[in-house]
Amino acid sequence: MRLSAVVNCAAFVSMLSFAGAAGAATEPLRVSGPVTHENLSIYFIHGPSQKGPVPLTLEEALRDGKVQVRETGNVNSLEIENLGDQPVFVQAGDIVKGGKQDRTLTVSLLLPPKSGRMPIGSFCVEHGRWSPRAAENASKFDSAAAVVPSHEMKLAMQAPVPAAAPDRPGNEVGIRQRQVWDSVARTQHRLTTTLGGEVRAKISESSLQLALENEKLLAARDRYVKAMKAAGDKDDIVGFVFAINGKLNSGDVYPSHALFAKMWTKLLDASATEAVGLRNQPAGEAPTMAMVDDFLAKADAGKTSEQPLKFGMARVLSDADAGYRVEARVAQGWVHRSYLAK
Repeated sequence: MRLSAVVNCAAFVSMLSFAGAAGAATEPLRVSGPVTHENLSIYFIHGPSQKGPVPLTLEEALRDGKVQVRETGNVNSLEIENLGDQPVFVQAGDIVKGGKQDRTLTVSLLLPPKSGRMPIGSFCVEHGRWSPRAAENASKFDSAAAVVPSHEMKLAMQAPVPAAAPDRPGNEVGIRQRQVWDSVARTQHRLTTTLGGEVRAKISESSLQLALENEKLLAARDRYVKAMKAAGDKDDIVGFVFAINGKLNSGDVYPSHALFAKMWTKLLDASATEAVGLRNQPAGEAPTMAMVDDFLAKADAGKTSEQPLKFGMARVLSDADAGYRVEARVAQGWVHRSYLAK
C-alpha cells in the first residue's frame, strides 16, 4: 500500500470520533415493526445516533470524483484512493460498475482523506468480460449505485468457508468467487422467472449490475420502495433487518441515523429486488419483534474472530447458531454492523 505523504489529520480525527462515540453509546437498541409489503417485511432498529460530520458514501464520492476505484489486473483485488478532504464509507457488498468486470467489494471500512492508493478485496459479479463495455473506461469504475441483492451472495462473501473437500479443490478466495458467480446466475434466473421476461442484458448477459437496471425489474421493485421508503425517515432509526416470505434474511446497523439515511434507499432497493425474485416461493408469517430481538442478541453474542484491515480498522466476525454479525471496527468503536441469518 502506498499512502499519500499529506493526510488531512483533522478530518481523520473526525472520522475516528464518528465511530468512537457510537462505540461508547450505552442506550439499548430497540426494534419496531414489521412494515410489510407483499412478501417483504422490514424491522427498524432505533437507538442513539452519533452527532457531527457524517462520511461520504462510496456512491457519493465516486459520483463527485472524490474517490477513484481502479483495475489492477486481478479479479479479486482492486485499488481505491480517496482524493478528497472527507472520510468515505465503503460498505461490503457495494457494487462498482465498469472496469474490465463489474465487482462487489468485500469489506466495510472508513477511507481517510487523501488516503493514497490502497488495495481492496473484490469479487466479480460479471463472469466472462475482460474488456471495455461500450463507452466505459476499462481501467476504472464510475459508479456504486447498488449493493448485492442476495442473502446467499452475502453468505458467500462473509460467512466462514469450510475446508475444501477433495472434490472441490481451491483456496478460500476461489471458493467464494465460484459461489458468488453461482449466486449471480441464480438471482438472474429467479428474476427472469418471476417477471416473465429476461433480465440479462445483451451487452453483457452475466452482469449482475446490468440485470439490476432492467426496466421490468425497476418497475416491480419500485412498488415495494414506494410502499416502504417513508417508514425509514424517523430520526432515531440507525438500522434495519428484513425478512422475505417469513424468513429472516439480513440487516445493517450504523453509528448514526444520518449514515443510515444515506444508505437506506440503496439497501431498500436491494431488499426489494431479492423479494421480487422470491415472490413465487411459499410464504410464511412474518417473524415477530421478539424473534428479531432474539436473532440480533444471539448474533451479537457469538464466537468472535478478528481480521486486521488498513488504517487501524478490523473486521470482527461473530458466529452464532442463529447467524453472523460482521462488524467494521476501529479502536474507538464500530462504523458498520451487518447481520446475516443462517
